[in-house]
Amino acid sequence: MSTPVHMEQIVSGNAAGSAAVSSTARILVIAGSDSGGGAGIQADIKTITMLGGHAMTAITALTAQNTLGVDAVHPVPAEMVLAQIDAVAGDIGVDAVKIGMIGSAFTAVQVAARLEAMKAELPDLPIVFDPVMVATSGSVLADEATVAAFGKLMKVATIATPNLPELKALTAEEDPVAGALHLVGEHGCAVLIKGGHEEGDALADALIETDNMTSWQGQRIDTTSTHGTGCTLASAIALFLAEGSTLADAVARARAFVRVALLEAPGLGQGSGPLGHSQVRLDVGAGPRLNQVTVTGHDYAKSVDFYRRLGLRQIVDSPENGYARFETAGGATMSVQIDPEQEITGTVAIYFECDDLDERVERLARSGLPFEHGPRNQPWMWREACLKDPSGNIVFLYKAGEARRFPPWRID
Repeated sequence: MSTPVHMEQIVSGNAAGSAAVSSTARILVIAGSDSGGGAGIQADIKTITMLGGHAMTAITALTAQNTLGVDAVHPVPAEMVLAQIDAVAGDIGVDAVKIGMIGSAFTAVQVAARLEAMKAELPDLPIVFDPVMVATSGSVLADEATVAAFGKLMKVATIATPNLPELKALTAEEDPVAGALHLVGEHGCAVLIKGGHEEGDALADALIETDNMTSWQGQRIDTTSTHGTGCTLASAIALFLAEGSTLADAVARARAFVRVALLEAPGLGQGSGPLGHSQVRLDVGAGPRLNQVTVTGHDYAKSVDFYRRLGLRQIVDSPENGYARFETAGGATMSVQIDPEQEITGTVAIYFECDDLDERVERLARSGLPFEHGPRNQPWMWREACLKDPSGNIVFLYKAGEARRFPPWRID
């Protein structure tokens, strides 16, 4: 067995990085790898990265799997799992832990003991346990002995996130709420009942705590790309807990991330495909986010044609209300509200950044869009081209690269 890292090393690592927690939460993920990239460590890393955290891993098992199923599983020895935990905890520090596929009963017991030692020094360390037993494809990922050892992990966990079949297997209770209360009473962790395995279009999730219950309702998203939803949800909860969210708020925000990722699923593979993690950029996160700008227009058809020609994707088409909304490549939206009587003055400009600025401007100019001026290098280190939309709103196409957020004169 590996020699455990000294607890003062973990505390030192956290103290050294405490000032950066608000911007970079350090999440240790203890889970198996998914060669298909849809679930497991791969889904965890994508989730944490897209939400602005730093993902660290202790891989418990290697799997050969894709969207159709799991072909092979190779558990990582417990000593190596612990060595991974100690390596990152002693140097980088840990703000939250997410546990997924654990590999074996012996590994579960050893990891629980290591986390218990960490909690002795860091009693507020959030630990999210997703008791993975069966993959979305139906493949078994935990034997009976491993499932029996899950109780030790729930003893150190802040919250457990079983789906309905997992909850029944852990408690033998037919009623999900009764099962969750059973786990809360026996192990002391909160339990999130995930309703994704329920039949029908209406879904409900419920967070059961020792003295409170919070529930969420939603509509089922019609997609077969559901591989990795549990991993994604648990990792997002861990990230938000690390940033200081309450348990209920962390679950609510994590649910929002999963739902957008489901809606953005790329449709890969022949079976249960992966989520669209890479497209969830601005929908969930910390602090105010500039997601929407609305300009006034005078002519609906001309405004829609203009912004579509610029390369924006129209996602709302409501000519009867004089309203159109567009989505940019980064996920932010802008819209046009038609008001023929409204005077438009050139006091505000809209900027769309384009990596292909010169080529795009040349193409648009050849198509007949009149530019005030073509691409120019500016003293503020941006390259810009200027034009006006059909109503007179000022629009810049530009390329700034790192100079947008990190100019030499940036104030920190």
